[in-house]
Amino acid sequence: MSLNIKRKLVEVAKVVCRELRRNETEAEKLLWKAIRDRNLKGKKFYRQHPIFYDITGKETFFVADFYCFSEKLIIELDGKYHRYRLKEDKRRTEILDLIGLRIIRFNNEEVMNNLDNVLLKIEKSLSL
Repeated sequence: MSLNIKRKLVEVAKVVCRELRRNETEAEKLLWKAIRDRNLKGKKFYRQHPIFYDITGKETFFVADFYCFSEKLIIELDGKYHRYRLKEDKRRTEILDLIGLRIIRFNNEEVMNNLDNVLLKIEKSLSL
């Protein structure tokens, strides 16, 4: 991929991520409040962060709901929309596994109704 195209892709990713941050769900707001500013085991998390990859000769990106670079850990929150995207989510997980990232998923209801348990599961997935 040419450098010029890569720059354009980065700019597209910035716009997409910005828009997702502006329209976050209540579950995303709640989890972000709990993990931001290194509040969870001193780990730095990013919200709505682009993950660039190229496995087919064409660079593209996914947007991770939350990403901890030091742990190579993605946290995904699945709302009702994801019930209709199971095949796409499975493929996305396979690609992210291929590039060495770990993914943990929670549904929005789980975050809203049992945040302490969600945080405990995230903590257990962090290397200490």
